[in-house]
Amino acid sequence: MRADAVIVGSGAGGAASAWALTRAGLRVLVLEAGPRFVPARDYPLDTPDWERRPFPRPSGSRARIRYGDLGTLDPGDATLQRWNAVERRGRLPARRLPGRSGYAHVLGVGGSTLHYVGEAHRLHPESFTLARDHGTGADWPLSYADLEPFYAEAEALIGVAGPEEPGARWRSAPYPQPAHPLSPAAQRLALAGEDIGLPFTANARAALSQAWDDRPACNYCGQCARGCPIGDKGSADVTFLRHAEATGHLTLIPEARVTRIEAGRDGHIAAVHYRNAGTIHRQETPILILAAGAVQTPRLLLASRDAHTPDGVANGSGEVGRNFMETLSWHSTALLPGLANTHMGLPADAVCWSENAPAAVPGAVGGCRYTSAVQEVGLTGPAAYATRLLPGHGTALKARLREVFGSAITVGATGAVLPDARSRITLSNEETDTDGLPLPVIHSVLTDNSLALLHHMAHTARRLLRETGAGEPVEEYGSWDRFTATHVFGTARMGADSATSVADAWGRSFDHANLWIADASVFPGTGGGEAPSLTIQALALRQAARIVG
Repeated sequence: MRADAVIVGSGAGGAASAWALTRAGLRVLVLEAGPRFVPARDYPLDTPDWERRPFPRPSGSRARIRYGDLGTLDPGDATLQRWNAVERRGRLPARRLPGRSGYAHVLGVGGSTLHYVGEAHRLHPESFTLARDHGTGADWPLSYADLEPFYAEAEALIGVAGPEEPGARWRSAPYPQPAHPLSPAAQRLALAGEDIGLPFTANARAALSQAWDDRPACNYCGQCARGCPIGDKGSADVTFLRHAEATGHLTLIPEARVTRIEAGRDGHIAAVHYRNAGTIHRQETPILILAAGAVQTPRLLLASRDAHTPDGVANGSGEVGRNFMETLSWHSTALLPGLANTHMGLPADAVCWSENAPAAVPGAVGGCRYTSAVQEVGLTGPAAYATRLLPGHGTALKARLREVFGSAITVGATGAVLPDARSRITLSNEETDTDGLPLPVIHSVLTDNSLALLHHMAHTARRLLRETGAGEPVEEYGSWDRFTATHVFGTARMGADSATSVADAWGRSFDHANLWIADASVFPGTGGGEAPSLTIQALALRQAARIVG
């Protein structure tokens, strides 16, 4: 088919790009490697076995990933080892291991926004100048002010609900929707935080507090990460892609796996090759936008090397795949006698930003934030309590479960990661996928800065739990001994210098004038624990305005 632009990937960045370009009248082709999900079929949260149903994994909805250097473990940091009241602490492994889900990236129409909890965060304005102000990391080649109008545009389409007071993130307009009410756990955590100088506020959420744009208000089932069956969560399929398809200018092909980017002799990208229904297609593209994520985008660029691009497409700087960053995470859970119904409500409904600025945590650079995370960690049903929080069996376990169910309270912490030469994406020399592409290999090592920040996050989470009046923790886990990442960044970063960056301030390749990148690959930094989807969307909208202009 003839297309003015081809977009690879339909997650946060690809969907926002598709909406902005089709709205301007461009004919857009979106190639999505995964299937199209059907909420009523795929997210059956009304069945008796709902708690045993995690986010679905239909055929083709997960990419194969390999892991390389994830770092070694120092027994001196063993207070960061994961454990719970049922499994207890096991023998400490010598090396950091991939977690059960590893890199939790969804292939499908809407990408990982189908699976995400739905936080809708703007980056802290000071995170854009980390290197200038703190002598570490990398600066963004744009400012918060450059991105602010596009944050507002994305929030308006999604219907983001947030608090009246913006804090450090100044706004040109209020949130489109009023903030959600706080759940029982969040209310208790907010009281505890106020007492020790860590105030919580309503979190900015891509979930509707009121009916909006032909979508219903949230019903507070607490299961956002299992998929939203009613459409109130602002995932890309029911927001940007729905409106892009309504223009009549969008063609979206699910299960279309791109296998190669073809660069012409003149340096422009000539075409992409993709497999769909067993057939290889060659699609010419005047404009190519890569939005496959910070693992698959560098993989595709590196795997597309040929005589014209011997080091890979867009890799004249040698930086493709480098500067891989995850986000640090920590969760501490305790039981609070007398507290009830903590399984109810919206996940991550309360947030504390007090330590989010790059210099807010003594002894570390980058910052972090805290949330009420009971629903986010899956403590929303009796099975989770029985298998994770309550040891024992038989009638005694049943009696204890009846006594304490609904009293769990969890503090979640998310922190920054700085780029490190050891952390990167490479291609496997041994394994390929069914299309013959080398599998991506994730290398992600915790630096001294990351360890200092993790210790601080764990200490503060435990302190907050004590202030609520809860007992000792019954479950703790984090990034120290397991790599389990939903947010990854930096492998094709933007910058002002083509020698040290892959793309410019608009996400445009320095090497190929018609190649643009619209995902978290371009992030020079992670921020201080913010969820990245809204920033990805704002960058994509800003980029699309540049393309159209």
